[in-house]
Amino acid sequence: MEKRTIAKNRKAYHDYFVEEKYEAGIALIGTEVKAIREKSVNLKDSYISCKTGEAMLIGMHISPFEKGVSFEKQDPLRTRKLLLHKREINKLIGLTQQEGYSLIPLEIYFLGSKVKLELGLCRGKKNYDKRHTTAERDAKRRMDRVIKERMK
Repeated sequence: MEKRTIAKNRKAYHDYFVEEKYEAGIALIGTEVKAIREKSVNLKDSYISCKTGEAMLIGMHISPFEKGVSFEKQDPLRTRKLLLHKREINKLIGLTQQEGYSLIPLEIYFLGSKVKLELGLCRGKKNYDKRHTTAERDAKRRMDRVIKERMK
C-alpha cells in the first residue's frame, strides 16, 4: 500500500533520541478525516499517555473542517484514542515506566484509506546532545558540498 505523509513532528527529532518506532491507528470522529486530508494537523507539543490499558494521544491539533456542518465541529485539541493491540499497550507501559522514556508522535499519514500514526519510544536530549547533533549535521553538509564540487 502507498504511504502518504500528512504531517511530521520535526521537533521530536530535535528534542529526543528515537529508540523504537511503532504504528497505530487513531479513533477519529465527524469530519476529522476530511480535515486531515487538507493537511490541517499539528503534532508539535503532543504526546501519548498509556494508562488504564489504553493509549491516548494528547495535544494533537486538528483544525475544524471549514466546509463541515456546524454542529459536527469538535474540539481541535481533544484527546484521541490510539488503536493498538493489548500486548503492544502493555509493552509500551513497561517501557515508558523506565527513567527518561516517553512516547511521542512522529508522523501522521494515510496508509491506503486509513489514518495511521507513527509513534516513537523516545529518550530526551540534553542541550549538549542537541549542539552535538547540529554540529554533525553541519559537518556532513560541508563534506557533501565539497564532494559535489570535486565531482564537477
